[in-house]
Amino acid sequence: MEIRATTVLPAERREITLHTADGLELIGELALPPDGRAPVATLLTLHPLPTAEGMMDSHVLRKASFRLPALADVAVLRFNTRGTSSRHGTSQGEFGEGETEKHDVMAAIEFTEFEGLPAPWLVGWSFGTELALKWGCDPQIEGAMLLSPPLHRADEADMKVWADSGKPVVALVPEHDDFLQPEEAARRFEPLTQAEIIGVDGAKHLWVGEPYVRRVLDEIVKRVNPDAHPLPTEWDGPYERDVQPPR
Repeated sequence: MEIRATTVLPAERREITLHTADGLELIGELALPPDGRAPVATLLTLHPLPTAEGMMDSHVLRKASFRLPALADVAVLRFNTRGTSSRHGTSQGEFGEGETEKHDVMAAIEFTEFEGLPAPWLVGWSFGTELALKWGCDPQIEGAMLLSPPLHRADEADMKVWADSGKPVVALVPEHDDFLQPEEAARRFEPLTQAEIIGVDGAKHLWVGEPYVRRVLDEIVKRVNPDAHPLPTEWDGPYERDVQPPR
């Protein structure tokens, strides 16, 4: 069977609650490899802008949680930042323009440490890349994958923190992005000296279309579990169908 936009592969999924240092509860989900297999790496995902309908169920992050535990033995942690709603529920608090969300990022990192989840990587998408760059360079974190980084809130000082850390940072930049395209991205990311900028031909900011989703997930797995790369496009085991309309 070909893996499609609505395919949900097996995983051990559980609802979680993150507790922030300023007293909020954030709703989320942890998806682990099925059949008791231990994960080899962890994706800590940071969703797009909540004031533009970004949430933990935004389609690329949702599909990562549907596929990567089974296909690549990768754990996927998703959560709604403060004040954000999705079909999983609504997190407490109010949108903080990327500033008070510092506590949200730290709560998620602390959760991975408490749970003993291995090799956590940040995967930020759009607004989520700003949170990763501003607040995510923590000793627990292995590196960062940035999808459609707009570089609206993160600045050179944030990039220098990552540059000094030496941690790998990979930016996937759509050819037709609305905010930052590959050529400008290469220039803007110069302060982050080890950043790898990958322009993706034909892609747009929202990564709509199965070929672009597969490209994103392949690039992620290539870094966090190279032995599972490239990802298969066929699946012969049990599966379910997602009820949310595909993108």
